[in-house]
Amino acid sequence: MIKALLFDMNGTVIDICTSESDETVWRTTVNFLDYYGIRVTAEKFKEEYFEKMRLQKESRGEKFPEFDVVKLFAGLIEEHGLPPLPQLPETAALVFRAAGRYRLHPYEGVTEVLEMLRKSYRMAAVSDGQKLWALPEMRACGLDDFFSPMIISSDYGFRKPDPRLFQAALKKLRVRPDEVIFVGNDLYRDIYGAGQLGMKTVFFRSNQGDHEFCGIEPDYIIYNFRELPEAVRFLAG
Repeated sequence: MIKALLFDMNGTVIDICTSESDETVWRTTVNFLDYYGIRVTAEKFKEEYFEKMRLQKESRGEKFPEFDVVKLFAGLIEEHGLPPLPQLPETAALVFRAAGRYRLHPYEGVTEVLEMLRKSYRMAAVSDGQKLWALPEMRACGLDDFFSPMIISSDYGFRKPDPRLFQAALKKLRVRPDEVIFVGNDLYRDIYGAGQLGMKTVFFRSNQGDHEFCGIEPDYIIYNFRELPEAVRFLAG
């Protein structure tokens, strides 16, 4: 019997577009930090950001490491000689994210479908990303009340398809893998990740994610989120 539905977030329920390739992102961030006495060029700050990310991931010792953006900004601010200021790393990271965000809204039909499904199933999120960004973005889309728990990779230090992220959700929900359907948009991170534990999987072929990973077969494919209830009925039957 299917008791719960697990969902990836970005690219599955949320249609989001962000970019770190636009130089405006880096210029906006360093301009913000300049008000606090940190004077660095956008090009230099970009180099420091990615180097700190690389070192942080390497220090995790994980196969699929995740970084912590708050710790990253805290380290950058400290290295530029600024004494610790409450909330500045978090605020700087939010400015950085906002400067590079170009689209944020639920996919068509998401809210209505989730309202329907939660009458019959418990629902949780298992998503790669930064908690600092993910939670307010879900609130902005009006989706934060649908999912409990919310398993976000920045809290754990590793990303999907690491089975421990999926296991964390199963443990909190107190369900077995065969009692769960996972819904995601990435064949490797989502479908392979959940499938290796024995969960049934629904692949949402959205405008994002890996659609071509060889050898991975989902249990059901949807091309519009409104098709999800039929997929759940089929797999639960």
